[in-house]
Amino acid sequence: MGYLPSFWERNIGNNGKTKYSPTIFQYKIESRLSANSGRQAKDSSRPSISPLTNLTTQEENRLKAKALRERSLALERASAENSTVRTPSGFIATSDISIAGQKRSHSSISTAAVPATSRDARQSTKDARADDTMPQAARKFRKYVDHDFSKMTDTKGGFLNAEDDPWNKALHAPKEGEKPAHMTLKEWERHQLLKGLRNRKEGPFEPGLSVLGKGNMKCRECGSLEIDFVWEEVFKCKVCNGCKEKFPEKYSLLTKTEAKEDYLITDPELKDGELLPHLNKPNPHKSHWHDMMLFLRYQVEEYAFNTKWGSAEALDAEFEKRETEKKKRKEEKFKSKLKDLKKKTRTEAYRRSLKGDGKGGKFGDAISNGKHEHEWGQTVENEDGISVKSCVECGMEVEELEF
Repeated sequence: MGYLPSFWERNIGNNGKTKYSPTIFQYKIESRLSANSGRQAKDSSRPSISPLTNLTTQEENRLKAKALRERSLALERASAENSTVRTPSGFIATSDISIAGQKRSHSSISTAAVPATSRDARQSTKDARADDTMPQAARKFRKYVDHDFSKMTDTKGGFLNAEDDPWNKALHAPKEGEKPAHMTLKEWERHQLLKGLRNRKEGPFEPGLSVLGKGNMKCRECGSLEIDFVWEEVFKCKVCNGCKEKFPEKYSLLTKTEAKEDYLITDPELKDGELLPHLNKPNPHKSHWHDMMLFLRYQVEEYAFNTKWGSAEALDAEFEKRETEKKKRKEEKFKSKLKDLKKKTRTEAYRRSLKGDGKGGKFGDAISNGKHEHEWGQTVENEDGISVKSCVECGMEVEELEF
């Protein structure tokens, strides 16, 4: 007998066979259909849920594992805040050294900021420009400026004027000594006057004299209070203007050339401000040349006599030695030039003087290394009565027979 639903009612008769009641069966069917229709109407109000697939299940499992992993790492970091993390080889973990098994953040391994738009990667955010993460140009192209030659002025000389080259600092630098545009002529003259007084420490910029006399500086020669404060600041020498004119052998100023030639001091020594202080003044020959370097005579002499050469006599001996060597080099150079000139103009005479017996010669004379031809003299009789003749040049004798 086949399977029957549980809601079917069975009656077992006398003969042991099952009998079904149709009335009860119809009632059960109707009640079950009404219950199913009510459940369907109730479920239709809720959204339908698609069944889980293998891909969805894998993604959920991955997210759960990731959350568990981050939670465990956070616990490990919290427990190891006071302890120093080291690599297996013993190095301490820093921004440059990473620990194996720990995941780094994206910001620590990213080499550039993400552009604001993907349409043009050259457009970067302000932070990216501030960090200078964009690719840099090569060294030889860093100062390259792209000019529009169609809008430039043809100067016929191969150079750019100030309008065509707005990035040139030399062309657009403010010129010194010219009145600015925002100042009037009277204000500019007053500014120049105050600038000169400030540099010379005169007028309102002259240091005041105290009535107590403790902090006053006095002249090293006469004890006057009116010293030259510029010299005191530059040379650290307290002297008044009267004593400067009275003792020129001590307080006269020497140029750089005079210090080099007269006291044999080198350029590095003269440029050392702590060793030999100097006063800068505009060049009187050309205004655009380098400023003059003026040195105080007694300071140069103290350094040359005491520190460098030991005494004035040693300096004079070194000066004489250098002058002698200079004169010798000059003579040798003159002789070498003269020798080259002789080689070019008097070749035969030069060869004759070199290969002869040192007595020199004249043009037309035979050179000693050339082929010798005998010039025989007259025939004479020697002591043995034999007729001989000898060469006039070499003195060779030969016998001569007469028939």
